[in-house]
Amino acid sequence: MEDSATPTWTVYIDGQPVRIPATIETVRAALVPERRAEFDAEIARTPGLQLAQVLAMWALPPAVWDQIEADFSRLEAGDHSGFHPQEDRFTAPDVA
Repeated sequence: MEDSATPTWTVYIDGQPVRIPATIETVRAALVPERRAEFDAEIARTPGLQLAQVLAMWALPPAVWDQIEADFSRLEAGDHSGFHPQEDRFTAPDVA
């Protein structure tokens, strides 16, 4: 349950929780004016089942995108430290 009248999502930036807007209106209001037309166009053509995902991506603050870009750069350079491959987590048990 939300603790305020305006819904938010929680994301983690450098391990710290940060609340971000979670409605079309509040995400749009948080954008710089130059990006609002692009946002409106993308939201208008987004299928309903993908709306939350697209809205969340637009709601992420620049610091999160900076971290995502840094992580991808590290991976592309071959530095996999701090990352855990999914297959290690879902290894089927040996059957005798």
